[in-house]
Amino acid sequence: MLHTREAWAYAAMGRHAAFERATRQAEESLASAAAEQEPYWIGYFDGAELAGVTGGRLLDLARTDPNQHAPTAASAIRTAIDHRGPEASRSHALDWIGLAECSFLLGDVTGAAETTRHAVNAAALTQSGRVRQQLAQLYPYTVGRDVPGPLREARDRIRDLLAT
Repeated sequence: MLHTREAWAYAAMGRHAAFERATRQAEESLASAAAEQEPYWIGYFDGAELAGVTGGRLLDLARTDPNQHAPTAASAIRTAIDHRGPEASRSHALDWIGLAECSFLLGDVTGAAETTRHAVNAAALTQSGRVRQQLAQLYPYTVGRDVPGPLREARDRIRDLLAT
């Protein structure tokens, strides 16, 4: 977990190589960790959590260089979604919101409409302020003149959810 926090800081500074190094260290540490020797409070940190955190930081990098980082961000986030279910409601919602943003950054409007729909569905199941904040940051991607119907519907659902 500490290596992911280090990677997070490197991503925030735009230091891609250092981010990759710290992420590899996190992967190695997780692979060698013995669950019975870890303190109870770290029990939530598993491969899905590592993938979600890594995907989120790659998304941070993708905001300045979408072509280089958005595909790998989407891949990591999809791994997190595949390995943790809706019972991790806050993380699950954040994963879908991140995946939707990746789709927008890559110009995949059809995929963005679908993942935004999933994001709103997942967000509706939690009262997390961070989830609402991330949805609010996703909203501007849904605004425009030539927005297709499914994306308009997703935008309306975001607006409705943020209003409650």
